[in-house]
Amino acid sequence: MKVPGKMLPKIIGFIVRKPVTVLYPKQRLTPPETLRGKMKFHLDRCISCGLCARDCPSAACTMHEIDGKKRPVFDLDYCTFCAQCAESCPKDAIEMTSEFELAHYKKGEAIVK
Repeated sequence: MKVPGKMLPKIIGFIVRKPVTVLYPKQRLTPPETLRGKMKFHLDRCISCGLCARDCPSAACTMHEIDGKKRPVFDLDYCTFCAQCAESCPKDAIEMTSEFELAHYKKGEAIVK
């Protein structure tokens, strides 16, 4: 006699196991320490060298004149979060944080100065 369904034991196994995913807005997992999220810019450490803007592969970092000095401005709409700007900075003025919730409604709201 033929056994009815080879998948039945697997289906029953999936039913009794706990779910793998979490209910995101209500339950949150802690992000790993190596996550490259939104960058944090320390204005007091910046020497206006422009290495961050020069080395940015997506041109998300550009130099603008603010208060008479050239300062980097980061447009997160174009950023690939590669952390090249943080690695290029000789004074560690750019730091990558673990903030990853960057949704916004209008273009231009995701700018780090």
